Amino acid sequence: MAFARLTSAAAADLLAAHDWYEQRAAGLGQDFVRAVDASLALAVRQPELFPPVHRGLRRLLPRRFPYAIYYQFDGDTLRVVAILHTAMSLKRLEERR
Repeated sequence: MAFARLTSAAAADLLAAHDWYEQRAAGLGQDFVRAVDASLALAVRQPELFPPVHRGLRRLLPRRFPYAIYYQFDGDTLRVVAILHTAMSLKRLEERR
C-alpha cells in the first residue's frame, strides 16, 4: 500500500500556511490541512493521475485554497517536496530537489 511522506521543507510549508490561515479565521487553518490531506489521499491512490510539471515533479491542486502540492512517486512512496502558494515561483523548487 502506498503512502505519502512530507519532507521537512514541505512540512514547514504546511505549518506556515496553516498558521497564516488560522490567523485570518479560527478553523480555516484546519480546513486547509484537511484539503491537503484529501488531495494527498487521492494522489496516493492514483499517483500518476497528475502530470509532471517541473523536472519530474508532479503538481496537485487542493480544493478551495490557492496552493500546489509538488511530489514525486517512487514505488510505494509519494514524496512531497513542497506545498507552495500558486503565486510563488517554481525556482523555489530547485532548492528542494
